Amino acid sequence: MKEFWIAGLTLLLAGSANAQTTSSEPDPSQLSSREITRYLHTYTQKPQRPQGVSTGRYRGVDSCRWANDGECDDPGIGTGACTVGTDYSDCWRIAEGVEDNSCQWANDNECDEPGFGTGACTQATDLADCGSVIELRFRNDSCETAFDGVCNEPEIGDGRCEERTDRADCMGRDRPLGINDHFFGHDDRIFMDTAQFPWSVIGQVDFDAGGACTATLIAEDVLITAAHCISEGNSADSRGVFNTASARRGGPVSARVIGHFMDPDWNEQRFSNTDDIDGTDWALLRLDRPIGRELGYVGVRALVDEVGNRQARQMDLYQAGYSWDTGTHLSGNIGCNMTRIYRDNTMAHDCDTTRGDSGSPFMIREGDEYFIVATDSNFRRNPGQPMTYIAARADRWVEYLEDFRNGRLGRADSRPTNTTKPVKEGD
Repeated sequence: MKEFWIAGLTLLLAGSANAQTTSSEPDPSQLSSREITRYLHTYTQKPQRPQGVSTGRYRGVDSCRWANDGECDDPGIGTGACTVGTDYSDCWRIAEGVEDNSCQWANDNECDEPGFGTGACTQATDLADCGSVIELRFRNDSCETAFDGVCNEPEIGDGRCEERTDRADCMGRDRPLGINDHFFGHDDRIFMDTAQFPWSVIGQVDFDAGGACTATLIAEDVLITAAHCISEGNSADSRGVFNTASARRGGPVSARVIGHFMDPDWNEQRFSNTDDIDGTDWALLRLDRPIGRELGYVGVRALVDEVGNRQARQMDLYQAGYSWDTGTHLSGNIGCNMTRIYRDNTMAHDCDTTRGDSGSPFMIREGDEYFIVATDSNFRRNPGQPMTYIAARADRWVEYLEDFRNGRLGRADSRPTNTTKPVKEGD
């Protein structure tokens, strides 16, 4: 995000005829990078039908529940979350091949499309800033043979994959540095074999309250993930199902999450509005049965405290998570590194991560043993440069692990399941 976004948002809040001055309005100068997009949506009007003239070749209405969210959800040309012709305002430009700069945030050198960018613009209205990525729009690497170096899409490849599901092999791995997916100019991810340790103990928690995050076995019945995955305002609900080892010969393994322990200093509002407590973005989860006896589990190291900043930055990291764009596959990185270590028990890294990787492990390897040293968290503003991507270091929470494992810490979740808006496919 750019500094002039803050100035522009300040003017917008001050001058909007619809903006009422209340204690809940944000101070734009204090916004963290992950909050800017949310407040752009909150304090500006919802995306309206873009200015321009449709040729009439594409017809439809805005009856889909996802209409007017800025992202085309028609099948074939969009996400497929809506039925054909029910997301007209978001889709007509893409359907008719009309791309322009009618968004108020166009020409600010920041891509504002949903997905790749901030989401402040309707798709196809920020051509100047997003032109380098529009060919990647709605494409992913969910095919079984993605990342194998062979294009398998129909027409442009051998047809073994469905359309738009073999992106890296068919379109290349180069990625613009300014997009919101956390690729550092090149997507270096590979698929991990979930029949093999340690990838067999890195799974996904599908939460009863909605949403999902990556989590890892660190004891017979204990997982580590990110606190923001279970936090709900002033409380938390960790209840859900942990699924792992999908490729295992004996079949996948599942267990229910029945309790958790979070950092005593965790505060969701402060985490969302500042970068001050990112080191508290971790949560220990308790399972209802000790599946680690069967699958094993990885160790934990307070690496920076043990070896110091310099040596920690030189060590290879192994990361894997259930990214939004790889379907049901576990994807990750081998041989990435810590790039900067902060005093707040966080680190910056150059591992290629994206949405869905929250809570995923960063590990080091010693022989055949793996040790978690951090978990994926969020990003920070870096004016004039790509975002800085942050992980919460294990140095902060390793001291609590033994007491949690032995039942001396933590709480059980017993609240009723919440009814929440479902997440669109791909989010």
